[in-house]
Amino acid sequence: MFRVGLGHDTHPLVPGNALLLGGIRIEHDQQALGHSDADVLLHAITDALLGAAGLGDIGEMFPDTDPANRGRDSAEMLAAAGSRMTLAGWQITNLDCVIFAQRPKILPHRTAIRERIATILSVDSSVVWLKAKTGEGLGPIGQQQAIAAECVVLIQRTS
Repeated sequence: MFRVGLGHDTHPLVPGNALLLGGIRIEHDQQALGHSDADVLLHAITDALLGAAGLGDIGEMFPDTDPANRGRDSAEMLAAAGSRMTLAGWQITNLDCVIFAQRPKILPHRTAIRERIATILSVDSSVVWLKAKTGEGLGPIGQQQAIAAECVVLIQRTS
């Protein structure tokens, strides 16, 4: 038995000195603004996993109304969602992600991000794929006002 999950997240960009993407710190003149550490990629993956397994979403598991989630490490949230999915009898078959950002260029960081996600989820990095798209200068992404990520995950029953 297989299931598919879709995850999406968007955060505004503000002046800063680094972005967190896929659990990797990337030096940059902007940072994402959010209740937790604002890692849009890990948030999108978390939602994709929870949705595929029918286990809710990131807002249910880690509500922004809970002060304990202020500044929370998104890798910790993803690991918890991955554990919940595994305990429910599912495993990741394939994870395909897209980061939408005008800057910075993602390609130089792609391998490190894929490996970090694989480590968090205890899967082989060949299971994780990552692409990036710019906004071509259009809209909030293209005008560098926001960053977004989308992920599709395929999971399969382990028992």
